Amino acid sequence: MSSKLLSPYVFASGARVPNRLVKAAMEESLGAGAHVPGDAVFTLYRTWARGGTGTLITGNVMVHDAALTGPQAIVLDERQPLAPFKRWAQVAHEGGAKIWMQINHPGRQVLSGQPGVVWSPSTSQVDVGSARAKFAPAAKMTGEQIEQVIDMFITTATLAFQAGFDGVEVHAAHGYLLSQFLSPLVNERDDEWGGTLENRARMLDRIVTGIRRRVPKDFVVAVKLNSSDFQRGGFSVDDARQVIDILAQAGADLVELSGGSYESPAMTGNSADERTQAREAYFLDMAQQLLETSPLPLMVTGGVVRQSVANQVLESGVTLVGMGTALAADPNLVNTWNTDPQASPAIPRTRIANKAIASAASMAWVRWQMKRLSKNKQPILWMDPRITLALSQLGTKKANRNYGTWLQRRNAGR
Repeated sequence: MSSKLLSPYVFASGARVPNRLVKAAMEESLGAGAHVPGDAVFTLYRTWARGGTGTLITGNVMVHDAALTGPQAIVLDERQPLAPFKRWAQVAHEGGAKIWMQINHPGRQVLSGQPGVVWSPSTSQVDVGSARAKFAPAAKMTGEQIEQVIDMFITTATLAFQAGFDGVEVHAAHGYLLSQFLSPLVNERDDEWGGTLENRARMLDRIVTGIRRRVPKDFVVAVKLNSSDFQRGGFSVDDARQVIDILAQAGADLVELSGGSYESPAMTGNSADERTQAREAYFLDMAQQLLETSPLPLMVTGGVVRQSVANQVLESGVTLVGMGTALAADPNLVNTWNTDPQASPAIPRTRIANKAIASAASMAWVRWQMKRLSKNKQPILWMDPRITLALSQLGTKKANRNYGTWLQRRNAGR
């Protein structure tokens, strides 16, 4: 393997990662009954930590107990026990990896039938064509609710530090809440939180600034940001350039570039405008545009499965290379590259016309492989993503009931 891929990187803050390869965030949907990490999560991350990847970014950890990306998501707030999260960080460290917690709020990207709230900057509903009815209608957030969510992000990040994590990644991409505020298509507000890009970025700015004030200098504060929404009139590369400048002033250490949303799922190679149809390093072209002016180191994630492509990403000037699906298919891939540089897992393509459903099937395939890994089983790459999507939908109703019961008990105990 190239010496650069294996070389450590030291941030300006002094934080250090062992090499340039990162296990990017993939939502595990393995939250135990109390929405905390358990043995399944520990087994999964122990496997990844031993696989050679220098840094592990967790899947979504939710900052708001009443707003989850899915009914089996993990939640970290001031009411959750910290011990399971300490064990999560410990498992990664025992395998030689750093671990960052991705923290998130879904905003309006919540499926119909799921308990809790559906908040967004405006009342516009997720539009995925024939699958639109699958998403719940959104309520426009009040100023007080916006302030509450800012505090939630800061609280969760502070708890992640206390649990022994090496950093956090604030999720401001893929159409989730912070991305919704950044988007001129979704954010129709005319107050201090909408209109100009400065106003639309205010919530993200406040969160990063608040986290930076509460954690040590060498605790990494990263942000996952869309390079583009891949929708006409949406968040653009020029917008991303300006937001990166804002994040540098706020004290961020790194920006991970991705793209898309449920409406244009570029993150799974299914954007509405076909710009991610190159099957690896989907967002590298846009990253190269942003590198020209970026005051922060950048990370690129999206479709990388070959060492040669990982090298290409680094040679372009990008600092870290993120891999997701490839490490669900082969958690030992980085170690394998040491002896077989040509190794790459054969990941099936999803042949479904509706891009939102195709993306959901791809993500279900990844979650299915992670569930096998969490049981110390090997991935089965030939599994049809359409079957894994159907299997995941079968369990959703029961998971919603369990989540609703947990949430009711929590609210009763307030």
